[in-house]
Amino acid sequence: MNKHVLQSQIKSVGTAYLFFFFLGAQYAYLGKWGIQFLFWFTLGGLGIWTIIDLFTISGKVESHNATIFQQIEQIEKREREDDQARQLAMISAIKVN
Repeated sequence: MNKHVLQSQIKSVGTAYLFFFFLGAQYAYLGKWGIQFLFWFTLGGLGIWTIIDLFTISGKVESHNATIFQQIEQIEKREREDDQARQLAMISAIKVN
């Protein structure tokens, strides 16, 4: 996956709370549509799930972002390794000539 695409998928806690208060769509914002439909179908777990989400949304957003940051870190590590291998290949090619 492209690093820029991953960076565009990073979510904001504030926006998640706006989705929560105005649309009840905090899971849709995080891309979890199955859970979102279940949330809507059960009316927020008859309010219990809604109260729990009020306090746990920030952790869910941070968890979502942590996964993305980890993927970005892996891509950057691979890019650094590829760059280093290219530089070593260039150095060895220069030494042969």
